[in-house]
Order: sequence, then C-alpha cells, then structure tokens
Amino acid sequence: MEYVRLGSTGLEVSRICLGFMSYGDPQRGNHPWSLDEQASRPFVQRALELGINFFDTANVYSDGSSEEILGRAIKDYAGREDVVIATKVHGRMRPGPNGAGLSRKAILTEIDNSLRRLGMDYVDLYQIHRWDYATPIEETLEALHDVVKAGKARYIGASSMYAWQFSKALYTAEQHGWTRFVSMQNHYNLLNREEEREMLPLCLDQGVGVIPWSPLARGRLTRDWDEETARSDTDEFGKTLYAPSDQVIAERVAEVATKRGVPPAQVALAWLLSKPAVTAPIVGATKQRHLEDAAAAVSLTLTPEEIAALEEPYQPHGTVGFA
Repeated sequence: MEYVRLGSTGLEVSRICLGFMSYGDPQRGNHPWSLDEQASRPFVQRALELGINFFDTANVYSDGSSEEILGRAIKDYAGREDVVIATKVHGRMRPGPNGAGLSRKAILTEIDNSLRRLGMDYVDLYQIHRWDYATPIEETLEALHDVVKAGKARYIGASSMYAWQFSKALYTAEQHGWTRFVSMQNHYNLLNREEEREMLPLCLDQGVGVIPWSPLARGRLTRDWDEETARSDTDEFGKTLYAPSDQVIAERVAEVATKRGVPPAQVALAWLLSKPAVTAPIVGATKQRHLEDAAAAVSLTLTPEEIAALEEPYQPHGTVGFA
C-alpha cells in the first residue's frame, strides 16, 4: 500500500479508502442491500491487513448503524491512532425541525451523535455531505470551526457541490480565519468526468485532496453491463447516475483488463489513481476480491495509450448526485 498526504495537510492516508455505505443494519434506513455487522467485520480486518488506514462513513448510512459497526470493528482490530476515520453530516436523521441540514444546531448535535455511535472522542475528517441552501455558509463554517477547536474533529471536508459553492466556502473560511476544507468527496469515475471541468482544477489550485465516491460506477465498470445485483435492483439513486451510452466505456475497460490479465476493477481504479488531483478513491467492498483488486490497483500503471482508449468514448453528462 502507498500513502500520501491529504491535500496540503500533513495527514497521511492510504491511496485506497474503504467506504462504509455497504455496511449497516439492512433493517434500518434505506439500504436493504447493506451487509450486517457479522458480515462486515472481515472487510475491516482485511483492509487493515492490506495497509488501508482510511475509512469513510456517514451519519445517514443505515440510520447510523454503519458508524456503530465501524467503531466497534476499529476498537477490536486497530489502534485509534493508526487509522483515519471520516464521517459526514447533512442528511435527515430524525423527523421535524432541525433533524437535517448544516445549521449550527444540527452540526453540533450530529457530531456528538456520530462520536457516540462510533465510540470515539474525535473523527479525523468531518465532512458536509451536501450543500445546505437553507443555511448561510458562514453559519456552517463557524460551527465546523468550533467542532475542530473543541477537539471533536481534526480536519473538515466537503462533498458533492458546484465548484462556485466550494470556492465561496474556501474564500469565506480564509476571510474569517476559520478552519478550511481540506478535502472534496465528489462523484468521479470513467463514466462521469464532469468534475474535470471546474472542481478538479480548483482542488489542485487550492491544495485540496480529492476522494471520489463511486469510483467503479456502482459496479458498472466491473461486470457485464446488463448484469444485475441486489443493490442495482433497489438503489433508486444509483439508477439516475449513468446512461446506456456509457456501456462502450465499460467495454473498453474490459478490453484493457483482458489484455493486461487483470480484473476490470483494477483498470478503472488505476485510471483514477493516475489523475494528479485524486488522493484516494472510496471503494465499497461486498466481496473479499473487491478489496484485493483495490489494493492491487495501486501498483498498476496504465500506459498513455490505454488511458486514451478508456477516455475517448466519453460523452458529456448532466449534473447528477447533488443538483
């Protein structure tokens, strides 16, 4: 495993991050395809054995049970100081007023709830899951600054939004002397490269680490296009992300993989890892081979010709995932 700094910080993270959206109580929340705790724990153990020290979850994943499972597994398998734990705030956690969003009240409530579920005194990276149009960014940033100063988070990050919004947040934090976002978790893979237009250049310019979600396009880049899974059948959000025209790119990935003698997942991840802005793709794993492929991708270097072949069929997409 290789380790790099997260953006311009001194924090060292593995080049692969294990995402925890796939783990949680399938009876809680809206992820019926999630692996329960007993099935999830071996993935944490194997990730640590492979050198992965970076784990990402969110308060809304399986109604908080994802955080609970991660916290208990880390306590059993790793030293707290040896891992980097990231979680998120924004989504609705309870009905009624102040049960969601990025108000000061919501942030200060939800960081404590996340820490309780994780069984930890702090998280390494506390991220806003989406932009909150109902709350001034100044209110959000000052609350996050106070979370850091209280020792409840080491760094703060953001996730899917327009580049102008992220630029505004970075400028506003600097203007007030508040803690600055150090990472951007966005939707970026071979099937959706819209972030190359503005967000990735912005992150490179500002020294912000990029940790893409859905790097394998919900598995579209790893299997036959028409093959269905338990998740693809029930993930309504995922059904909005990709188009039939994307199939040709998945076929190019399979072609390169066949010539290299490696699984397609390794090729798709190696492409992402070749991009200067990308720090660590967030990989979901529901089979042990998913972890093995992710770790192996770190050592796979694609040729310029292979990269060109993978990128050539791309067609522009509309904004999805946050707008």
